[in-house]
Amino acid sequence: MTTANKHFVRSDTLDDSAPTLASVTPFPRAAEPGVDAGPGAQVAPSASRGWPVKALIAAVLAAIVGAVVWAAMRGPAAGSTAVAAATPPLELAAVDVATVALHSLSRSLPLSGSMSPIVQATLKSKVGGEVELVPLREGQDVREGEVLARIDTRNLQAQYDRQVAAVERARADLDLATLNRDKNRVLLDKHYISQNTYEATESAYAGMVASLKLAEADARLAKISLEDAVVRAPFAGTIAKRHVQPGEKVSMDSTIVTLVDLRQMVLEAAVPAADIPAVQIGQQARFKVGGFGAQEFVGEVQRINPMTADGSRAITIYIAVPNPNRALKGGMFAQGALTLDTAQPALAVPQRAVHEEAGVAYVYTLRDDKIARSSVKVGPAVPGGNFVEVREGLAAGDRVIVTEITPAQVGQNVVVRAESA
Repeated sequence: MTTANKHFVRSDTLDDSAPTLASVTPFPRAAEPGVDAGPGAQVAPSASRGWPVKALIAAVLAAIVGAVVWAAMRGPAAGSTAVAAATPPLELAAVDVATVALHSLSRSLPLSGSMSPIVQATLKSKVGGEVELVPLREGQDVREGEVLARIDTRNLQAQYDRQVAAVERARADLDLATLNRDKNRVLLDKHYISQNTYEATESAYAGMVASLKLAEADARLAKISLEDAVVRAPFAGTIAKRHVQPGEKVSMDSTIVTLVDLRQMVLEAAVPAADIPAVQIGQQARFKVGGFGAQEFVGEVQRINPMTADGSRAITIYIAVPNPNRALKGGMFAQGALTLDTAQPALAVPQRAVHEEAGVAYVYTLRDDKIARSSVKVGPAVPGGNFVEVREGLAAGDRVIVTEITPAQVGQNVVVRAESA
């Protein structure tokens, strides 16, 4: 199969004897670039005339796709706006909103220290001997005068009996000396004896009086030693430590038991010397003790040490703490604040309105009837106080929310119900 535009060789180039063929006119085609078609050449219609229509269609399709993408991206925001617009306002009671105003706040001084009983004693043996009885153990309560320990008293009892006998002998000798003195006085009055003889009798009588007194003193000492062999509680309290066991041999001044009275405790706290001028006897302190949760204890300054502690610039103060139920124990650690005085009025908000996150304090406020979160700088909180000073972030008249608010509620509209409602 031959193409329609194929040319045959001219007849003049062939042999004269070959037959002459008729020429065929080729199919008109488009002129190739750089080739002159020559006069009379036919050119096919140009395909470039269809491009404007295609470009217009492509532009329309791109516009439609852009509109679809824009609508898809805007859809969630528009939906959330619609949801937010459809959310009803949050209702708050009037007591849930407080106004920033001036309040007279108490200035306080932080303190911490350990608790110890005011009345405590370590009882020691006054005599030596073998321990016969120690009836009580740690944690048991005792009454005043109750027996805590008893030491073997056989030797002491014998010494006491001996001294009693010596007293009886001295008393008998005194009776005889008294009789001789009375007789000699009668004889002297009748001039039957000399004055010297009577004075010798009087001297013997005085010696017997002194001997009796000496014997009685020795007897009292023996009795005291006998009584000291029984260790008794000097006050009502609780056994804190038992240092000996029955059968042990103890000497004079050996420790027997440690007794404490928990009904009155004292908190020993170190205060910087620069703050001591503001501390006065009778000032009140509030503190918490580990293990008691949110329970607060109250005490007052009873004494102030006149000297700084060794190796520091702190002065120890002693705070008396009533402990009628004996819940507090010796050695417990307490932490709180000492109320010093009342400062000048300052802007303050309820302590319940202040929150903290990552060391930054903030409050939830009402601005244009919407919940907003505002960072603030506050002063130190006073234990047991209701308000805290606001130093930065709020102004007088601002409204803060004191009830529980979640971060998701920030920006939500708020309606405050009146008190009558």
